[in-house]
Amino acid sequence: MSNFAHDPSAVLDYAVDWSDWLDSGETISASTWTVATGITQTTPSPSNTTTTATIWITGGTAGTYYQLVNHITTSAGRQDDRTITLRVAQR
Repeated sequence: MSNFAHDPSAVLDYAVDWSDWLDSGETISASTWTVATGITQTTPSPSNTTTTATIWITGGTAGTYYQLVNHITTSAGRQDDRTITLRVAQR
């Protein structure tokens, strides 16, 4: 799990690098995100490469923690989740 500070007015990208978890030759074939209520997924749309999944986020309430959960399916059919925790704070 990764933890980041996020300003409520910021529009930032957050990524999960799956390369250490993937087997040799295995790639991300599908990636979805679950975003906690109170924070907003924004454009550009979530995307992925063969090893990394990325989402763009804005908003949130200062003093609140939010979780972003990335779920992937791989070319080998394996599935797993990783969670990013954002601590929203005025900066």
